[in-house]
Amino acid sequence: MRNSALKTVYAIVVLCCVAYAFVELQGPNGIPALLAKRRQVAAYEKENQDILRENAQKEQRIDRLENNTAEQEMEIRQRLKLAKPGEKIYILDDSNSVNKK
Repeated sequence: MRNSALKTVYAIVVLCCVAYAFVELQGPNGIPALLAKRRQVAAYEKENQDILRENAQKEQRIDRLENNTAEQEMEIRQRLKLAKPGEKIYILDDSNSVNKK
């Protein structure tokens, strides 16, 4: 009698532990939260790689501008809309053609 009661108590304890583990794993700090955190980490890593790539491109551009006078002249001429004597600059406005669609 005592042996079967002890087995029943053990079974109930194991069942309660399994139920508790199931509830905890399905809860806000369980497996879904872990998967969401992993997705977030992956998104941050991708964003970080994009930023690093963009920084490298900007560093290359800065290096080109520092070392190449032709590149410097072209950038200055584009930003300030300057022309050499005898040159003609044509500025086309594409915003009207986009709005007509």
